[in-house]
Amino acid sequence: MDNQIKTAAEAVEADALPRMHEVHSDPDAKNASDQPLPKGMADKPVAQKSPAQWAYERTVLYLKKFEEGLDDDHEIAMGFAGTDAGVLKIEGMGYFDPDIVTFYGADPAGAKMQLVQHVSQLSVVFRALPKAIETEKPNRIGFKLFQELESDEA
Repeated sequence: MDNQIKTAAEAVEADALPRMHEVHSDPDAKNASDQPLPKGMADKPVAQKSPAQWAYERTVLYLKKFEEGLDDDHEIAMGFAGTDAGVLKIEGMGYFDPDIVTFYGADPAGAKMQLVQHVSQLSVVFRALPKAIETEKPNRIGFKLFQELESDEA
């Protein structure tokens, strides 16, 4: 328990600010917490967000950070635990208040896929898949989602 005495303003501010902490064995590893929070994420206190919005925003930060470590021959995908559904190349992401997060994409053969997940069951495994050969540049959905949060349109 924290025995530090805080003013009412400090307590409200601390409750409204998201906290993040990560440690890696590689001292040069970049953390999701190394980037400033996008405007659309930082402007609204956590207490005013639905569980779906809050899960969506934090997942976007991790998704973008994962993509930053990929080369131009790979794109982000997610794997599924406990099922034979395979992997989903992430092409979009959204949420439906108060408690649903969804991922849009395709499997490696190009068939459309969508995962609709309750926030209490959210568990995402990011994977790097080779990008489609016919595309010049890899799709970086994490950067697009982050940019949307930055513009405060979420």
